[in-house]
Amino acid sequence: MVFLVKYIVGPFLASLLGWFLLYFLRFKTVKSLKKKDNEKERELSGVGYQIRSDRTGGERRHDEGADPDVIVVGAGVAGAALAYTLGKDGQRVHVIERDLSEPDRIVGELLQPGGYLKLIELGLEDCVENIDAQRVFGYALFKDGKNTKLSYPLDKFRSDVAGRSFHNGRFIQMMREKAATLPNVKLEQGTVTSLLEENGTIKGVQYKNKAGLELKAYAPLTIVCDGCFSNLRRSLCKPKVDIPSCFVGLVLENCQLPFPNHGHVILADPSPILFYPISSTEIRCLVDVPGQKLPSLANGEMANYLKTVVAPQVPPELHDAFISAIDKGNIRTMPNRSMPAAPHPTPGALLMGDAFNMRHPLTGGGMTVALSDIVVLRNLLKPLRNLKDADSLCKYLESFYTLRKPVASTINTLAGALHKVFCASSDQARMEMRQACFDYLSLGGVCSRGPVALLSGLNPRPLSLVLHFFAVAIYGVGRLLIPFPSPKRLWIGARLISGASGIIVPIIKAEGVRQMFFPASVPAYYRAPPLK
Repeated sequence: MVFLVKYIVGPFLASLLGWFLLYFLRFKTVKSLKKKDNEKERELSGVGYQIRSDRTGGERRHDEGADPDVIVVGAGVAGAALAYTLGKDGQRVHVIERDLSEPDRIVGELLQPGGYLKLIELGLEDCVENIDAQRVFGYALFKDGKNTKLSYPLDKFRSDVAGRSFHNGRFIQMMREKAATLPNVKLEQGTVTSLLEENGTIKGVQYKNKAGLELKAYAPLTIVCDGCFSNLRRSLCKPKVDIPSCFVGLVLENCQLPFPNHGHVILADPSPILFYPISSTEIRCLVDVPGQKLPSLANGEMANYLKTVVAPQVPPELHDAFISAIDKGNIRTMPNRSMPAAPHPTPGALLMGDAFNMRHPLTGGGMTVALSDIVVLRNLLKPLRNLKDADSLCKYLESFYTLRKPVASTINTLAGALHKVFCASSDQARMEMRQACFDYLSLGGVCSRGPVALLSGLNPRPLSLVLHFFAVAIYGVGRLLIPFPSPKRLWIGARLISGASGIIVPIIKAEGVRQMFFPASVPAYYRAPPLK
């Protein structure tokens, strides 16, 4: 009996006690680790949805029931406006932006009146207040010492409707701050490295947060708005990026524009020069340089080019300030990209903003297109109770690509066509087209109101654009044939018409003839919301 207790029962009880002690200590250790993880994650994630660590897989996933409805990649103009719009409609939105500090760019500084109307529609018009934004009422066009003023047709709108020009970064920060006031919108600084795909459906994103941790976020819908340098667009569209020219940017101080509160376009040689106010004391100058190769900034070639080639063509009122800005040395450059929208409809994901569609920035139409797209998308998502059926949602959102076309294609086509027309050329027919455009707009009446209404986004009708474009060409031919036609003039006139067609037809073809002019004939135009 003693043997049984000493050698069998005793060790068994001791082992049992040890096992319970080991289990208790392990339980306390795991609980302590989880508590530390939760505290660490609350510290890292900031305001918004709480994130749980999966210690076995190293990934982070939102708690069940707290996943966002939408992930927005990027918080520029498109991303910030979209986050606020969807958040205001009750969607839970997680915005991941590479850098939440104030951007400093030389484009995205002029919002056309049509874009301002979209801003009002989205409830974001107060974002152009308190940033020293300037009202813009039209354009002034300069060529060979002559000028003409082109006013926006604003007589049918309320008094605050006009264009706005500002520092791009200030505008974006105002929209980010407004989006962050909504309790269901989370803004997080992080770099999205890839989309998470499962069986052809995008489930979310993988990203590095500000602390450098590799995280994963999941949502039924991921909207990519990461700008013109997007590294995510390739899996969602067929990008055909063209770089027809570059902008050289300067800020002029202590001067006044010849026509206050107007954008100024100088039809210079070899290509246009733009001036517009960005604050009450600063004027932005953008010099368009054809091609992708720029004079060197480092060895002074750029400064010399600006002083010897560009400065003599600048209006006298701005000349001294232009030279002073060059001498200060704060010269910025950026490539001008254009890219037609060519999406791959992908379940669980959508492209927007410059990641999706770009046009030459000459006409300042980019923000108007982005805000118009957001209005279209908001109206499509509004009747949906949830976004979890990725395939049905993808099929339904194919209508987005058609519904956006009238506005987007008009502004895109006009931007590309005007840049080609406004550039100088050794071809006499092209130069005649350039002169005809200046003279046609100088006629006033419908000849200026129509094109300016298109440019401003107030009347984005593709057919009206084509009619005015060829009216300019026909007007140019008429100028050649008066008072007496000659074989040479007839030949130049024929080449002018041919050249005009060569400019606009490829742009229209890239935009999509059917979607641009006959959107109601596209089946996706009539897509109904999913039943569930």
